[in-house]
Amino acid sequence: MKLSLVSCAVAIYPSTNSSSRIRFNTLNRKTGNRVQRQYIDSETGEPVESDDQVKGYAVGKGNYILVEEEELDALKLESTHTIDIESFVPRDEVDERYLDTSYYIAPDDRVAQEAFAVIRDAIRDKGMAGLGRVVMSRRERLLLLEPLDQGLVGTTLHSAAEVRDESAIFDEIPQPNYPKEMRDLAVHIIEGKATHFDPKMFEDRYENALIELVRSKQDGHKTKSVSASKPSNVVNLMDVLRKSIEAEKPPTKSKSKPTERKKTPANGRSSGKGRATAGRSKNMKRAS
Repeated sequence: MKLSLVSCAVAIYPSTNSSSRIRFNTLNRKTGNRVQRQYIDSETGEPVESDDQVKGYAVGKGNYILVEEEELDALKLESTHTIDIESFVPRDEVDERYLDTSYYIAPDDRVAQEAFAVIRDAIRDKGMAGLGRVVMSRRERLLLLEPLDQGLVGTTLHSAAEVRDESAIFDEIPQPNYPKEMRDLAVHIIEGKATHFDPKMFEDRYENALIELVRSKQDGHKTKSVSASKPSNVVNLMDVLRKSIEAEKPPTKSKSKPTERKKTPANGRSSGKGRATAGRSKNMKRAS
């Protein structure tokens, strides 16, 4: 990683892990064996071995410019092995739509630790984010750099050409005139559901269902098809909003008042009501 003339050796690690997800192999239904993918010549129908495969850029129908792997490897950019920090921007100016994949960045050896800490702490003190370039999978990517604990998080950014213009989609959405009470009811629902972000709150329910499916089939059980109910069309939006508020209310707990003990008069005699109750209790004991 390089900032002007200051540089340090760093290592880049993926910040996410998808190895725990359920993955399926493609099998031959008749034999139960795994199948293999092959590249087939579109004209002859014959398989093409890996040594005979070459990349080609189409310049016309059936006309390609061949590009060898060695030629691609020869495209040595400075950012191929270096994160070159070119500028710094306020973090809130970076549109979230441009964020792609995040990586952890840490010093790669003891010699690099001091320079890495200086760059990290300087970025943190300014409260800004760095913009650098790095080559990943042979393509140069723009990288957003932010301090995180003792390290840095680098997030690759989409290019301007990759992010679609929203006006082509949103400009066709009309703005209907609706009563202010409807928005107030919707705001009330939102306030009732307000919380703090915690990714542990959200489970991958589809992944959990896949696990249960595999376990069920492993145990020899038949699987049951479950059809998800589709939401019905809103007939009266005001009524639906009001019903939503009622549905979101927590259940009221009935509070039972503690039974008050009757005070025994000073003469030791209880009231007539008390004697009657006591009499019933004795009768119940005899009956039992």
